[in-house]
Amino acid sequence: MAEGVVAIVTEGIKPLGEFIIQQAKFLSGVGYQIELAQNELRLIRGFLKDADTRQQDEEQVRNFVMLIRDAAYDLEDVIESFALKVATRRGGGTVKIVLKRFACIFNEGVHRYKIGSEFEDIMNKLSHLRSSLQSSNVVRQTSGSESVASAFKRQRDRRLTYGHEVESHIVGLEENTDKLVKELVREGKRHLVVSIWGMGGSGKTTLAKQVFLQNEVKRHFDCFAWLCISQKWEGKDVLKEILIKLTSPTTEKRKEISEMEKDEIAEEVCCIQREKRCLVVLDDIWTLEAWNSIKAGFPINEETESRILLTSRKKEVASLASGADHLHQPRPLDEKQSWELFEKIALSGRDETDFEEKSKLGTEMLAHCSGLPLAIRVLAGLLSRRDKVEEWKAVLRNVDKYIMRGTTVLEREISGQEYGVSCVLALSYDELPSQLKLCFLYLAQFPEDHEIPVKRLTQLWIAEGFITSTIEIMEDVAYDCLTELVERSMVQVVNYGLTGKVKTCRLHDLMRDLCLQKAKEEDFLDVVDFSTGRRPTGNKVRRLVLYLDDKSECEFSGKDGRNGHIRSLLYFTPPYFEQMWSKSVIRSVFNDFRLLRVLKFENIRREFELPKTIGNLVHLRFLSLRDSAFRELPSSVYKLILLQTLDLRGHFKYGKIKITNVFLNMEQLRHLYLPMRHTVSGRKLSFAKLCNLQTLVNVRIENCNLNDLVRLPNLKKLVVIASRSGQLEKLKEMLVSESITYEHLRSLSIHTFSVEEDIHVPIDIVLRCPHLYKLRLDGKMSELPEQLRGYPDLTKITLVSTKLKGDKIEILEKLPKLRVLYLGYKSFESETMVFSQGGFPHLEFLTLCYLEDLKEWRVEKEAMPRLHRLSIDECRELRAIPDGLQDVTTLKELTIDLMPRRFCGRVEEGGEDFYKIKHVPSLIITNIEPDEPEMEEVAGASQVVAGPAGDSHQESTADAPPPPADEKTEEIQASSTSNLPCQ
Repeated sequence: MAEGVVAIVTEGIKPLGEFIIQQAKFLSGVGYQIELAQNELRLIRGFLKDADTRQQDEEQVRNFVMLIRDAAYDLEDVIESFALKVATRRGGGTVKIVLKRFACIFNEGVHRYKIGSEFEDIMNKLSHLRSSLQSSNVVRQTSGSESVASAFKRQRDRRLTYGHEVESHIVGLEENTDKLVKELVREGKRHLVVSIWGMGGSGKTTLAKQVFLQNEVKRHFDCFAWLCISQKWEGKDVLKEILIKLTSPTTEKRKEISEMEKDEIAEEVCCIQREKRCLVVLDDIWTLEAWNSIKAGFPINEETESRILLTSRKKEVASLASGADHLHQPRPLDEKQSWELFEKIALSGRDETDFEEKSKLGTEMLAHCSGLPLAIRVLAGLLSRRDKVEEWKAVLRNVDKYIMRGTTVLEREISGQEYGVSCVLALSYDELPSQLKLCFLYLAQFPEDHEIPVKRLTQLWIAEGFITSTIEIMEDVAYDCLTELVERSMVQVVNYGLTGKVKTCRLHDLMRDLCLQKAKEEDFLDVVDFSTGRRPTGNKVRRLVLYLDDKSECEFSGKDGRNGHIRSLLYFTPPYFEQMWSKSVIRSVFNDFRLLRVLKFENIRREFELPKTIGNLVHLRFLSLRDSAFRELPSSVYKLILLQTLDLRGHFKYGKIKITNVFLNMEQLRHLYLPMRHTVSGRKLSFAKLCNLQTLVNVRIENCNLNDLVRLPNLKKLVVIASRSGQLEKLKEMLVSESITYEHLRSLSIHTFSVEEDIHVPIDIVLRCPHLYKLRLDGKMSELPEQLRGYPDLTKITLVSTKLKGDKIEILEKLPKLRVLYLGYKSFESETMVFSQGGFPHLEFLTLCYLEDLKEWRVEKEAMPRLHRLSIDECRELRAIPDGLQDVTTLKELTIDLMPRRFCGRVEEGGEDFYKIKHVPSLIITNIEPDEPEMEEVAGASQVVAGPAGDSHQESTADAPPPPADEKTEEIQASSTSNLPCQ
């Protein structure tokens, strides 16, 4: 990884961004000294190409690598510390002004700031290290490598499919799956626990998931819950989640559950399992303490048809839970199965050149994996990147070095050393290019089983300086890095978005263990876990991650000098974190860590005041205050001219957030998220210089300069809010009169908020955005334009309060690429809605929510031939499910929520409309409402009825439909949702 660090420092010793070398004419001697430093580091890089793979085994190499890495970091610290003194002592200003001051103060004398002597000491150290490297031949000097971006492009073109996809690469589970299904569904009134145990990576979770998704299982059980316990657990929270998943409670009931004591929750969980057939999957239980903390919630040894499916790495945990009779250990794959899995990943879709020789080499390497699925996947993923036989032979030599050592993977496992698989994983890590190593290690910050939003991850990588590009868009290069890690089977995909790109991802437990191990070895980052009492290691790391809990005092300072060098500070909190923080703690966060580039201070729900000293964090590239209850954005934020991502979508429980026009000089800003509810004091917001801006969310028309808004050339996502009539008309007139088109815009949301009037949404605004793939319109419209049919990429549409007539549905159903349609509150004002024959040819997800006038819905033959999921929510006048649904054979899930009892009764088994949807594998009915004028209380009635094909209630989707219309937050405060079980 040292080579990657040196590469970043070489390109990044630019204390005020990429300008310092470009603007060298303003720097006098400073520019010359920085160029000398860059040249020294470039010379050293040549020796580091080979060093990272050798330092694992050679102490001398490891020491050299550590010294070089630390010297490079120190050089960066010295330069940026000096820049900070210049900025704070001489005041703010534009980049050019600060750079001029930088040069002048540097020339005032090295004694004043001690910068010269420190700089000289580090340069002497680097020169000495380079000389030592050359004279001792510690590492071999190698030639420069190709650019990461171009290599990625070739590999991407060569590969047609991802090698990690579970659906394509499940091998050898049929027999085990059938056996476990029979155990779970067999007749008997005694509560049963079935356990799967085995070493990490042996396929426990994959097997459990296969069992969980079987149609026979879905038909047999009434309620389902899947929980991933992992190493961090809290008994009460686990039981609460089980209760929520089994009962699908209302919002009020959820609040009631959150206030219950642990024993009360345990009794509720027990009751539901006595009354219904429930299947609870407890994935990845590590300790006896974890099992003992929750077993009171299960009717063990009682007469019930409910079941538990449990996975654990430890046999004693599995045995205690289920007893010897119901204990299952996945067998390693045999030679045939191992080869089948290996071939699918390493050789599928490749030409047959040298196939025989590669097969021989692959078979030899497979012997060292001993049938362990994870080891095979990682090894095959590694080889899938290599075309030549010589490269396969080189990998074989590394396999001998990392894995063989006279033993196989399973022999090491039997000996009690759990490093067999990590050797395979380490091989995959060591083969990464230097930039990808940094990207991978950065994933160590995320908590176990955390679902990582890819867009936010790429923003962080860019802010850290891991991604550089002079030609391609940096976000595209960052995404290529992510897909490279996916294709190497080092990162798992959780969800894909509408365009087929990865939306959320995660690390496998073992891969995360490796990631943490390597991050610690490299002093890459330090994790402080307040829930476990884990404190900083004391090493000089540049990135600090804090896991908070509600019970611990979080006081962490950089004032004492031990942490003043930290570049990244990231806070992770439990949901609804409302701990009261003292002003001194808040001041410390925004004052003591002066070299910060990344600050993630999210989900702090207790109101606090941002100190003015936030303006001193002049090196910030990334700042997120999302879901944090800050009252006001200080005007000193205008100094943060290097910001690339600024997320101000604060928690608005305490009212509107006050902001001022601080964005004027943020020329590097790429992603700006404003608070949904905010006021602007002073001048209107100006975006005139934000030529790099790609994302602009929650901009209120009355608070911004419209002339700036229509001239943002690189916008890809825009969320506009109008609160008065005429505001959107002005925007439309400006776009039309000046013939302005948003050529790069892919996602457009228009929201209207007014209690006094209906605000019309001019369709001409949409017509100025010809390349949309996501569109949300929230406001009255007279019509939908026929021109939408010509939008080649329009994939998702959300309509709320549009008040369209029923015949306008004809335009929507003819859109060629529409896959997701959400019709929300008052989107259509019609008693009848007809989906015509052949309409919606590609629609996969449909939601009808709060259509209060809708009484009849007709679906003609061949309409919606690809529909997968249908949700009907709060359409209380709707009388029946349409007859045409019986012809929609692709429908996998029907969800009905907050509908009258008469409607729900018709679709349940035995009801008069059941024949229309009996082919649907999963029918979910929740929160049944009383019929008018029935007044009996139905407190959160909730049922789950599975159709004959019984599919999973937790089906993975490309992109979940948006939330109910009254929340109005789908685009404003979107959050990734996935019901996919943890793997």
